[in-house]
Amino acid sequence: MNADAEPVVVLCTFPNAEVARQVATALVTRRLAACVNLVPGVESVYHWQGAVETAAEVLAVIKTTRAAYPALEAELLDRHPYEVPEVLALPVTAGAAKYLAWMAGEVASPSACS
Repeated sequence: MNADAEPVVVLCTFPNAEVARQVATALVTRRLAACVNLVPGVESVYHWQGAVETAAEVLAVIKTTRAAYPALEAELLDRHPYEVPEVLALPVTAGAAKYLAWMAGEVASPSACS
């Protein structure tokens, strides 16, 4: 597989569905992501500023390529309302060939993302 088309899944949580949908739409419109699944009803438990916190959130599961990841990360950090948003990129080690080809075709090359 072409290294530029290497698939990556990015996880990012949002405070609510409206914000998550706005950011997801921007990522897909700019062709930084092929698809974003929004999973409501996520409860997060975490340390923040010396205390254990809990929050209801929406999880975005973002499908992109390794080459597009830097621009996608920059867009997430620019649009995200959290001071320190969760942005985790996970490599995809296997997947259905037709789906992976579709993903690669839907994500713009890095030069087109700039």
